[in-house]
Amino acid sequence: MAGAFSANSLFNQLHAANFEAAQKKVQLLTPSAVAADEDYWSVIQQGYTVHSNFVNLNNGGVSPSPRVVQEAVERYNQLTNQGPSYYMWRILDQGREPLRYKLAELAGCSPEEIAINRNATESLNTVIYGLDLKAGDEVIGTKQDYPNMIQAWKQRALREGVVYTQLNFQFPIENDAEIVSAYEKAIGPKTKIIHITHVINWVGQIMPVKKIAEMAKLKGVEVIVDGAHSFGLLDFKIPDLGCDYFGTSLHKFLSAPIGSGMMWIKKDKIKNIWPLTCNGEPRSADIRKFETLGTRSFPIEQGIGEAVNFHLAIGSKRKEERIRYLKNYWVNQVINTPKVKIHTSLKPAYSCAICGVSIDGMTPGELDTALYNTYKIHTVGIVWENISCVRVTPHVYTRLQDLDKFAKAINELAASVKK
Repeated sequence: MAGAFSANSLFNQLHAANFEAAQKKVQLLTPSAVAADEDYWSVIQQGYTVHSNFVNLNNGGVSPSPRVVQEAVERYNQLTNQGPSYYMWRILDQGREPLRYKLAELAGCSPEEIAINRNATESLNTVIYGLDLKAGDEVIGTKQDYPNMIQAWKQRALREGVVYTQLNFQFPIENDAEIVSAYEKAIGPKTKIIHITHVINWVGQIMPVKKIAEMAKLKGVEVIVDGAHSFGLLDFKIPDLGCDYFGTSLHKFLSAPIGSGMMWIKKDKIKNIWPLTCNGEPRSADIRKFETLGTRSFPIEQGIGEAVNFHLAIGSKRKEERIRYLKNYWVNQVINTPKVKIHTSLKPAYSCAICGVSIDGMTPGELDTALYNTYKIHTVGIVWENISCVRVTPHVYTRLQDLDKFAKAINELAASVKK
């Protein structure tokens, strides 16, 4: 009953001993060296229950949860249904504060800046619709941002006359100054907000958030960061980005239960943001005003805690380096193949997990279909603005033989395309 952060947590029961033993064998190695240690990662892989009938390389959409997370949700869901109003409101609801503290520790911030919700869309929509903007105020985003965020800004433009300007980047870009300059040139006297996607979900480009935020601060412009694909993947602390608002989905690289998310708002900004759902004190400086969601899944919150335990047992930097290693592993097997094009930088500063690939003579839909129908490999075809490719995203449970199979498939499909 003490939950995910007690000595009796499910993680401690199921995995702690094995993880500790694996950790001792690599404790003197750098994170980049551990990234290539298959014995170590085989222990991590055993913590997942992924289906063996197909290879899942679309972890950028939703990541599977480790077994311990699934079991936590199931255990607390069964408990809840023994007496919902008692166990939900009087028992499990008490678990949110320990979880808030643990997420804050992972994010490198105060617990009083963390709200727990369902996904990045809810987090970022809370900020987007909660900002006091008026007709004529300008917001700068990009055409490569996530569609739900783009539509939220467009709705504010339609309803209230907010001016929404979108930059258009041609990724990959391996020059921070070029990206920062594009935002800076777009700023005008009425610019109030810059909206940045930390990791572009289509092709995995890592944006220089800190440099953009430093520039924006000098001009009195606030910064919102969409961290849906960065939190739980990249080794960083949110305050170090220099932004004012940050939203993420925890069911991506943190591998928390599906339908879990987190919002961070800089402490002195909380009072300025209206809650997306009703609250008795909408101008309060208490971050909890954003959690007035009515009946919610308390078992999912306990599952988030076990996902944090699993993540911390690996280590943020090790996890980042391993997933980047996996991306580079398959890319290096296809990058020189005729007709194959890579749409993502391979430099560590500009990419990690997500990578776009295409084959001349095949549409993204055709390539995606062929990969699954012929090879039982699940990816996703992307056609968005100036981006046309198949997105490939491994995770810590992904095995090298699965990536060998994928690379072989790409090479065979490229060879089969008629000139």
